[in-house]
Amino acid sequence: MKRPPNLQHNDKAVILSPAGKIDKQLVFGAADVLEQWGLQVEVGENALCETGRFAGFSEQRLSDLQKAMNDPNVRLILCSRGGYGVVQLIDKLDFAGIKKNPKWIVGYSDITALHCALQTNGIMSLHAPMAKHFSDEGVEDVSVRHMKNILTGQPVTYHIPVGKNSCLNRIGTVSGKLFGGNLSVFCGLLGTQYVKVPKSGILFIEDIGELPYKVERMLYQLKFAGIFDQISGFIIGQFTDYEEDNGISYTLYESIRKIVDEYDFPVCFDFPIGHVKENFPMIMGERVSLNISEDEIVLIQ
Repeated sequence: MKRPPNLQHNDKAVILSPAGKIDKQLVFGAADVLEQWGLQVEVGENALCETGRFAGFSEQRLSDLQKAMNDPNVRLILCSRGGYGVVQLIDKLDFAGIKKNPKWIVGYSDITALHCALQTNGIMSLHAPMAKHFSDEGVEDVSVRHMKNILTGQPVTYHIPVGKNSCLNRIGTVSGKLFGGNLSVFCGLLGTQYVKVPKSGILFIEDIGELPYKVERMLYQLKFAGIFDQISGFIIGQFTDYEEDNGISYTLYESIRKIVDEYDFPVCFDFPIGHVKENFPMIMGERVSLNISEDEIVLIQ
């Protein structure tokens, strides 16, 4: 796996929209934060377009992303938002330029599809907040600060106190390459050339607005695809905007735990990743150390 170079003062950053449309003020707010980091910021030619739910036609979104990936002077690509749309682009992307000149690509949710494609091409990327978070929370936000530290080459360690679902955790210490992201997007790519499961990797998942039985069905998909036979650790992030199913006798998180009961890898719940304010950056493809104890979760990356 190639890790993109650390960001330096006056490096070039591009904000683009490979999926859903976005309010221009959120893009400008994110640009302001990046400029406070000391970067030279450009907004993609089509980043503020609107075509239905999308930020322009697929050809426009593809053009912006391909141009930024090919430009050797671009050091950071910040995806403005997720939504839906990246899957329309990934089979048309040429990764030759970014392989030659790796650069950081940042985003989460629907951007999981792009992270997966980058990982299969041997390039690390950053699962992390996007334009709305930057604009709303500002330069001093903890997730934004973690992101800057990672992008500038500073080691980052997360110490997470165990949460309300700590009774579901399985303690242990492991190391492995990070992969995963948004559960529904990741499952949508299983069985394709865009998912490569690292040997003894650490899987992390999050999602929004998915009914518990649908989450359970996707977890069984992971099981039947052999994913749980290959991993060394499992991180469950935040599942938001859903209602528990009164027709079954266990919660969404309990259903996840039940499915992996037969395995022995460490498992932790309540990790701060997902569609929440505390959405900590995760380096896709990086080898990290994960320690789950009775009191806290420690991730070193």
